[in-house]
Amino acid sequence: RNGLIISPSSQRPPVPAVTLAHIERTLSRYKHSKKLARPLLKRSAVAMILSEDESGLRILMIKRAERDGDPWSGHMAFPGGRMEPVDRHGYDVAVRETEEEIGLALTSGDPCIGRLSEIMTHPQLRRRPMVVSPYVFRLDRHVSFQPNYEVAEVVWIPMDYLLDLSNRERMVWNRGSVEIPLSCYMYNGYRIWGLSLLMIDELLEMLGKKPRLGARAGRR
Repeated sequence: RNGLIISPSSQRPPVPAVTLAHIERTLSRYKHSKKLARPLLKRSAVAMILSEDESGLRILMIKRAERDGDPWSGHMAFPGGRMEPVDRHGYDVAVRETEEEIGLALTSGDPCIGRLSEIMTHPQLRRRPMVVSPYVFRLDRHVSFQPNYEVAEVVWIPMDYLLDLSNRERMVWNRGSVEIPLSCYMYNGYRIWGLSLLMIDELLEMLGKKPRLGARAGRR
């Protein structure tokens, strides 16, 4: 499922910096959507963790470890996973999976400042569709990470980089014998696309940006 970068997007003017306080205010008014089929499908959740320091606003992502049988093997993603019987709701899933995957225990001091719309994954061989719920967290402290076997790297991505749409590139995703053109980012060699890009795009749209339509085709 490796894609091939084929061309950069057209250049666009620089964008002003966005603060974490601004995102928190915007999320407090934002109405996310839920999938009607969610009671009938498997559920999962991810944590989109935002932090701000002297270099600016950034969002935490992971590079998944290369593993046989994992449809997201080696992909950039947000910490998260499937709902288990111990989880009361999606929030519990996001918090539990974040601690399991990268060793970061989100507490009441790291508040969830909002949610984005649920996404339904595409059905795959022997895998039913799944509803993914993104939760956005604010992290105001210095932390260290202890990734488990599922995670190859933990990476902070500058939000200024994502907000500058001139950084968008085009790739080709090979789905069987079909080549599908998609949008992506390439940040320091890390390709961001698919479900993760859908979540990022909703955040960008909430902030007044309008990513190109090609990104919407990125569902995996």
